[in-house]
Amino acid sequence: MSTMTGEEIERGLAENRQVPGGAARNAHAEALSAAAEATGDRPLFRAALDNLINAYLYSSESPKMLVPFARLLQEYDKDPAAFDEWDAHSLFWQFKWIASAIGHSPEIPLESATGWLDEMERRYRIAGYSERPVREAELWLADATADDERAGRAYARWQAADRDDMSDCHACELNSQGHYAMLRGDDAEALEVWQPVLSGEQTCAEEPHRILATSLLPLVRLGRFDEARSAHLRGYRLARDKESLLPSVGRHIEFCALTGNESRGLEILAEHAAHVAPLANLSDQLAFHGGILVLLRRLTELGHGQSPAVPYEGSPRTVSELYEALRAGSLEIARRFDARNGSTRVSERFLARIGGAPLTAVLPLGVRSSALAALPQPGPAPVRRPAAPAEGFAELVERARAARDLGHPGADALWEEVALRPEATAGSDPLTAADVADHRALTAARAGAADAPELLADVRERYRELGIAERAALAELRLATVAAQSGTEPGQLRELLAVALRAAEALDADEPLRTRRIALAELTGIRVESYLRSVEATEDAGHGHAAGHGHAAGQEHGHGELATELAAFADAYAADLPDVVAEAEEMLGRLALSQGDPERAVTLLAGSADRSVAAGRPWLAVDPLVLRAGVLMSLDLPAEAEESARAGLAHAAEVTDTEAQGVVRLTLADILLGRGDADAEAARHALEAAHWFDQAGLTADGGAQARLLLARCHAREGHTAEAAEVLQSTLPDLLEHGAGQAVSAREFLGDLLRDLHDPRGAAEQYLLAAELSEDWEDPRPQANFAQAAADQLSEARLVPEAVAAYERALELRRRSKDAPVAEVRILRSLAWLGLRDVVTDAAVAGARARMGEAAEVLTTTLADAPEDREARAELAETWNQLAQVLDRRVRADEDAKEEAYEEGGQEGEDRGSGPAEPLAAAELEALRLEEILLWERAAALHAELGPDHLQARFQCVNNAAWTEHELGRPEAGAARVSALAAEVRALPEGVAPEWLLESAERTTEHLLRTSA
Repeated sequence: MSTMTGEEIERGLAENRQVPGGAARNAHAEALSAAAEATGDRPLFRAALDNLINAYLYSSESPKMLVPFARLLQEYDKDPAAFDEWDAHSLFWQFKWIASAIGHSPEIPLESATGWLDEMERRYRIAGYSERPVREAELWLADATADDERAGRAYARWQAADRDDMSDCHACELNSQGHYAMLRGDDAEALEVWQPVLSGEQTCAEEPHRILATSLLPLVRLGRFDEARSAHLRGYRLARDKESLLPSVGRHIEFCALTGNESRGLEILAEHAAHVAPLANLSDQLAFHGGILVLLRRLTELGHGQSPAVPYEGSPRTVSELYEALRAGSLEIARRFDARNGSTRVSERFLARIGGAPLTAVLPLGVRSSALAALPQPGPAPVRRPAAPAEGFAELVERARAARDLGHPGADALWEEVALRPEATAGSDPLTAADVADHRALTAARAGAADAPELLADVRERYRELGIAERAALAELRLATVAAQSGTEPGQLRELLAVALRAAEALDADEPLRTRRIALAELTGIRVESYLRSVEATEDAGHGHAAGHGHAAGQEHGHGELATELAAFADAYAADLPDVVAEAEEMLGRLALSQGDPERAVTLLAGSADRSVAAGRPWLAVDPLVLRAGVLMSLDLPAEAEESARAGLAHAAEVTDTEAQGVVRLTLADILLGRGDADAEAARHALEAAHWFDQAGLTADGGAQARLLLARCHAREGHTAEAAEVLQSTLPDLLEHGAGQAVSAREFLGDLLRDLHDPRGAAEQYLLAAELSEDWEDPRPQANFAQAAADQLSEARLVPEAVAAYERALELRRRSKDAPVAEVRILRSLAWLGLRDVVTDAAVAGARARMGEAAEVLTTTLADAPEDREARAELAETWNQLAQVLDRRVRADEDAKEEAYEEGGQEGEDRGSGPAEPLAAAELEALRLEEILLWERAAALHAELGPDHLQARFQCVNNAAWTEHELGRPEAGAARVSALAAEVRALPEGVAPEWLLESAERTTEHLLRTSA
C-alpha cells in the first residue's frame, strides 16, 4: 500500500511530466498511478492514468497504454460528468493513440482491431466529432492488411471529412499523407506534401523530426542531395536520444548505409546500442531494426562482417552475427503481423527494405566520421588482372610514357595499371620493365622508403644498359634528391649533385631532353645549395662564429643570393623551358614572402602560374595560384584573391593529389565566406574540401579546418542545426589545434546551442571556454564566457550554478575595470535570480542591494563621462528593474493573501514557513509610491535620450500609471499617459511606432473609466 499523500502524488505527477520519455519515466508514472488509486481520490487517479498514458506514448513502450486507457474509459463511462471539458477532450484525443497502438500489436486479433475502429467511430459520432481521425486510422489498418481498395476509400474520406478539435495537427496529417504517397511509389508527391513541414511552416512536438527522417531516401532517389544532407543533419539532431523516435533513428542509419556513409551509420548505431534489444513496441522494433539491418548488410558486403558491432542481449556481436540475430527476430515479428493481418505485406516490405541497393557511391555529409577499420591482410594483396583491357598493352605503355614526360598527375595511375597487366611481368620488354621499376622507385622515394636509393640505383643501371642516357641521368638526379631528404653530409651531397649535373651535361647534343635534364639538375642544385648554406650558417652561429645580428644578416644575405641565382636561372631558360622556369618563379615568390614583400610575391606567383598554363601544364599553376590568393587576402584585395582561387580550382581538374584538392577548395571557401553574399557556394566548397582532406588522411588537420569553415557557412545561412552538428563532430580535432582555436570553437558551439534553445549544452561550452582562457593575461575573454554561461544556466533554471557563474564573471569584470555596462547587467541578473524560486523579505532586500550596486557603478561612470548614452540608458533600466522588484514584492503579498482567503484562513494569520511576512497597508502604499518615483526617474532619463527610447519610456510611464490606479488615483495615472501621448503627437510622422499612441489612448480610456 502506498504511503504517499495526495500532495506528494500531485508533485510527483508534475515532475514526471517534465522528464524525458523512456523506461525511467514510465516506471515512475506506474508507481504514481498505483499510489493515486490507493488514495481513493478518483480525480487524482484519473490524472495519474492520463499521465501514464502520455508517458507510454513518448517511449518505446507505447502499446502498454492500452490498459490505463481502458481504465480511464471505464471511469468516464461510470461518471461522464466527473470529466471537465479539457479532460473529456483529452480522453477522446487518446482514442487515436490507442487505434495506432492496436495496429502495432500483432497479438491483438484483426477482428478486435476492426471492432475498435467501429467503437471509436461510434463514440466520435455521439460526441459530435468529425470522422476524420477514424478514417485515417482505417487507412493504415487497410494498408497493413493489403486491402488497397479499402485504403484508397479511407484516404478519400479522410481528406473529405471536416477538420475539428479532434483532428491531428497539420504537421502530423501531412506526415501521414506524404507517407501514403511514398508507399505508392510517388516520391515527388510525398515531398511536395511534406514541404510545409520541411520548410518549418508547420511543426509540432514530433515534426519535423519524423518527416525529416522519412524524406531522406526520397530526396536521394530524386537527386536532391543537398536537401537530403540537410534533412539528415537537422533530423538526426532532433531524433537522437528520443525513445519514441527510434524508427526515425533507423531511417537515418539506413540513409547513411545507402549513401556511402557506413561509418557514420555505425556511429549512430553505437549511440543507440542500449535500444537494440527487443522493444515493447514491435512495430517500432521492426522499423528501427530494419534500418540497422541495411547498414549491417552493407558493412558485410564491404568486407567488414567480422568487425565488432554493438552488443546484443548481453553478448558482444560481430557485424555478421548481429545481422543474423536481428534478421531472424525481425522476420519473426513480420510473420506475426502477417498472420494477424491475413497478408504478407509486412514481410514483403521489410525484405525489400533490408535488401535495398546503395543509392549513390558517396554523399559527403560534412560531419566527421571515423573511417572504417582497415581490413586484415593475411597475405600479399592479390594481383588484380583486368579481364578485358580497354586498350592494348603497347598503347597503354605509350600513354603512360607520354603522361610521365609531360609531368601529368595521372601518370602514376597509368603506370600502376601497366604494372598490373600480365605483359609487365618478368621476361617482358626490358624497356617497359625498366619504366615500371622507375615508377616503383619514384613512389618509394616520395614515401621516404629506406630502400629508395637502392631502387633508384637499379633503375639507373637498367637505363644505362638500354642506352637511354637521359633517363639514367634523371635517376642520378633523383638519387641526389633522396640523399638531400635523408640528411646526407653536405660534402657528399654536393658531390652527388655534381655527378647528376655532369650526367646531364654529358648527354648527346642532339638529345631532345638534354636542356631539360641540365636545367632540372641546376635548379635542384640551387635549391639544395641554399639549404646547405643556411644549415652551415646556423652551425657557425652556434659555434660562436657570428655575433649580434650576424645570423639574421647572414640569412638575409642567403636569401639574396638565392634570389639572384633563381633570377639568373629563369632568364637563362625562359624561352626553352617555361614550366621549369615556372617552378623557379614560384620559389622566388615564396622567397619574396619570407622577405616581407607580398606585393612582389603576388606578381611572381602570377607569372609562375601563367608560364605553367602556357606550357600546357595547368595543374602546375594550382599551388602558386592558391598561395597568391592567400597573399591577396592579406593585402585586403578580396576580389583579386577570389579570382586567383577560382583559377586555381579550374586548373585543379587533373590534379590527383587529394590534399591539394582540399587546399584549393578550402582557400576559395574562406574567401567567399568573407565576401558576405556567397555563403551557399562557400559551404559547397568547404564540404568538398572536408571530403578531399578525409581522402588524404588529414581528417584531423585540414578536414577539421574545412568543417569549422563549413559550420560557419551553415550558421551564416541560418542553418543552425546543421552548423552545430558539423562543429560538434569535429570539435575533438579542433581542441588539438592550440588554445586559441579551442576557445574559439567552444564559444562558437556555445552560440549555436544557445540559438537552438539548448541552454545546458551552451552553458557547458561557455564554461569550458572560460576554463581554457583562465591563465590568459587579459581577464575579459574569461569574463565574457563566464557571463554567457551564467545567462544560459539561468535560462535552464539552474539557479545555484548560474549565481556562481555570475559571481565569477563579476569578479573578472571588476578586475578588468573597463566594462561597467556588463558589470551592471550581471548585478541585475543576480538580483532577479534571488527572486527566482520564492519571494522572501531577505530575497527582496538582496535584490534591492544588487540594484543599488548597479546604480552606483553607473553613477560613477557618468561622473567621469556625463554624455555616455549607453550608461544613461542602463541607469534608466536599472531604476525600471528596481521598481519591478518592489512590484514583485507587492504581488507576492497579494497572492499570499488571496491564497489564504481561498483556503479559509484569515488575512495576516501566521503562515509558518511562508515566503514573506504580510505587509501592512502603509507598507504597501510606501512600496507603490517608491515604484512610481523610480519609474518617473527612469522615464525622465529615457526622455533625455530622445525618440529612440520612446518605447522604454512608455513602458515606465505605463507602469507608473497603473500603480497610481492601485493607489486609488486613476486620474493621476491617466494624466501621466496623456502627457506622453501629447508629446508623441507633436513628433514628426514616422518617429514614434504606430502602436504606441493606440496603446496610450486605450490605457487612458480604461483608467478614466475606472475612476467614474
